[in-house]
Amino acid sequence: QLQLVESGGGLVQAGDSLSLSCAGSGLTLSSFAMGWFRQAPGKEREFVAAISWGGSNTNYADSAKGRFTISRDKAKNTVYLQMNSLKPEDTAVYYCAADSSRSTLVGGTPKYWGQGTQVTVSS
Repeated sequence: QLQLVESGGGLVQAGDSLSLSCAGSGLTLSSFAMGWFRQAPGKEREFVAAISWGGSNTNYADSAKGRFTISRDKAKNTVYLQMNSLKPEDTAVYYCAADSSRSTLVGGTPKYWGQGTQVTVSS
């Protein structure tokens, strides 16, 4: 069983940057496509970014393109989400996710989920 633990969330101002981390345990993350989702208050959870198991292919939601970067460090069994130029509308709980299929993950139904980390962007 794979466990995912997110960290790095917090309160920042608009325009600031923040880096989220997702550490895996139980299984090696190198076997999985990894991704980030977010859920704002009163809204459904939405896809943010994904990276293939090899790290060579990425997907981004339109809202994340040009501002967010997903990456992975196989040696550390960790996936990252670098978020720049943050906006108040980026405020949400951010979830790490994993699945053996990147298409399944991007489609919103990954097998494994983390507990989430809160990101709050003030204006």
